[in-house]
Amino acid sequence: MAQPIHRDTRGVFIIAATPFDQTGAIDWNSLDRLVDLYAQTGVTGLTILGMMGEADKLTADERRAVIDRVLARTDLPVVVGISDPGLGNLADLGRHAMDKGAAGLMVTPDRGPARDDRVEGYIHAVAAALGPDAPLVFQDFPLATGVPVSARLIRQLSEALPQMVMLKHEDWPGLTKISALRAQERDGAVARLSILCGNGGLYLPQELARGADGAMTGFAYPEALVQTVDLHHAGQPDAAEDLFDLYLPLLRHEQQPGWGLALRKQILMRRGAIACAATRAPGPRLTPTDIAELDRLIARLEQRLQR
Repeated sequence: MAQPIHRDTRGVFIIAATPFDQTGAIDWNSLDRLVDLYAQTGVTGLTILGMMGEADKLTADERRAVIDRVLARTDLPVVVGISDPGLGNLADLGRHAMDKGAAGLMVTPDRGPARDDRVEGYIHAVAAALGPDAPLVFQDFPLATGVPVSARLIRQLSEALPQMVMLKHEDWPGLTKISALRAQERDGAVARLSILCGNGGLYLPQELARGADGAMTGFAYPEALVQTVDLHHAGQPDAAEDLFDLYLPLLRHEQQPGWGLALRKQILMRRGAIACAATRAPGPRLTPTDIAELDRLIARLEQRLQR
């Protein structure tokens, strides 16, 4: 069983897609191959049932089955997204994941008025429902949730809840938030918080320079994220950014709102990890022109890597 995540966790936790066949059923063989591909690229861990994993389109039984399948397939630490409109459903799924060997659980603030007291009360309720032994990742993604959260409140929650050990930073723009959180830790008066960044990795070199520990996102070339983080942590920020820049056109293309998941799945299919690039309905479908654009970007990336 993998070790739980903690306040010094660093590296790349790749956000895993959920493969479907053309009928919309989960493709379990493709899920196995996808987990294997992720492991081969050198990632630190996996995050499943996130937004990229289309968790909101899965039934409760399907979510549990995905947890069971992935945790049986890999020895890497696995963080499980458990966000749900119902606190009871969230707690049941979280307990199931931890019982099966998850390394941590990821939650977002529930949608509603962006008031600090409401967000604070909700996260305290989540922590109480899950218990102190479940390490928590706070996903700060206001572009998706509609709930902005200040650095002050994130720190307040992390200090009040010892099990909240990691921030998935996806605020945009949000580089100053990373700086603010790290500045609070300089005198040692507050506990360190692990910070892994999302948004497709679009700003990863700058986030690492601000003090982030790595990435938690779903770019279809995880090795690019791994190598960028490794080079930065080895004290070679220029080399890290030079490598990252090779992938930037494709990474940027993946960040199109509403289309990014379809593009990522198309790439993963081309890489042999999944048999079908379908998203579960309702979801985007690529046109022949979309695929031709993607093919050109991939070909250009391969040429740059060869050079």
